[in-house]
Amino acid sequence: MTVHFSKEQTVAAIGDGLLSFPVTDFDAAGRFDAASYRKRLEWFVSHDVSAVFVAGGTGEFFNLSLEEFGDVVRTAVDVIGGRVPIIASAGLSVESGKAFARVAEEAGADGVLLMPPYLTECPQEGLVEYARQICDSTTVNVIYYNRGNGVLEAPAVQQLADQCPNLIGLKDGKGDMQLLNKIVKTVGDRLVYVGGVPTAEIFAEAYLSIGVNTYSSAVFNFVPDMALTFYRALRAGDSATVKKITNEFFIPFVDLRDRKKGYAVSLIKVGTEIIGRPAGSVRVPLMMPNADERARLERLIEIAKGY
Repeated sequence: MTVHFSKEQTVAAIGDGLLSFPVTDFDAAGRFDAASYRKRLEWFVSHDVSAVFVAGGTGEFFNLSLEEFGDVVRTAVDVIGGRVPIIASAGLSVESGKAFARVAEEAGADGVLLMPPYLTECPQEGLVEYARQICDSTTVNVIYYNRGNGVLEAPAVQQLADQCPNLIGLKDGKGDMQLLNKIVKTVGDRLVYVGGVPTAEIFAEAYLSIGVNTYSSAVFNFVPDMALTFYRALRAGDSATVKKITNEFFIPFVDLRDRKKGYAVSLIKVGTEIIGRPAGSVRVPLMMPNADERARLERLIEIAKGY
């Protein structure tokens, strides 16, 4: 299947504008719910997002079988293909990464987000080779996700960019501004850079200060209007609005998120339920928040409605 957006169009969309990662809908039995997911995607693109990352971290890529992953990507392409770029995911091991990339390419995705390898700590040259082999296995655009045990330093990013013409971007999942600034200054505009730490808005001003113009917003899943208001205020230099939303919503949200590992995903699913767009529960090893945490999130969503 032919991709809907050119490399240049995909780079432009990812480099400027708010990005988001929809949760993956599961039914009461824990199976992928395509009908619910279709409605979610239509709702997503009714707002002003520049690209949609399906089956990403927020979409529980790590909890999907290859077959389910294919269903998710094909559903996304069928619903919103050609309207905004669709970026799927790949990773885990070289061979599984190639398999996920192949399914994404065949389904018509405009690119893949390359997740870190599974489990083991890795030397820089091994990470470069891991990413290179997966990049070389596909013709679609690739964005490298710099996080976890897959963090590349500036020389390695430069090496990978030199070796892989289809590598178009780097997504930061570490929040190390010194490292990211080194990469941006070393590699320059050969790549597009995306903020991608959990609740990236809390880093948004720091990202912007070193030339990273956009980030992925997980809270867009349940407070899209506020997420867009925040992003537009950030880009317009409206520091008063940025500060107000940060203090009233994002700092309390981060405090809630940090109560348990995995809540960067689990809270998002609770949020979708609170606003009447439920997506089912997360899969283990993630756990859903308790009643008190849900109540706290409900109060934050009420605050977000003011924006």
